[in-house]
Amino acid sequence: MSTNLTTSCEFCKIITNVVPAEVIYQNNRAVAILDINPIHFGHALVMPRTHCENFLEVPDEDLHDLIKAIKIVTRAIVQSFAPGGFNIFSNNGIAAGQSVFHFHFHITPRYVDDNIKFILQLKKYSKNEMPAYADRIRQYISANPINETL
Repeated sequence: MSTNLTTSCEFCKIITNVVPAEVIYQNNRAVAILDINPIHFGHALVMPRTHCENFLEVPDEDLHDLIKAIKIVTRAIVQSFAPGGFNIFSNNGIAAGQSVFHFHFHITPRYVDDNIKFILQLKKYSKNEMPAYADRIRQYISANPINETL
């Protein structure tokens, strides 16, 4: 388990018990807490114990326990509150709405007619754009092999 924590980060302070929080689950590499500003009651945050600003900084060795924690907490939320569904999401960077710069996933129960709308302005690829975008991504992956043992 990494100790790469910072004293200025609110989530690092929670992880080190400097700041109180409602911890609902933890394992060797992840901590889950209730969000203090929930979308719905039961809204949880799951974060790595290692301080990382965004998803791309999360150490590979932390990912399995992080995803396992998300599944355990999500199942508990579903069983505890019987929502009609749930969202799992993460905001990475200012443009994506990240406000606490310690990477974390949100898990929030959702209910039919809860009037929460994620307004998206979906785009359409032109005839040749989709293959061109796909080629850019494939070229990057080919030139920068990803560790397949994740």
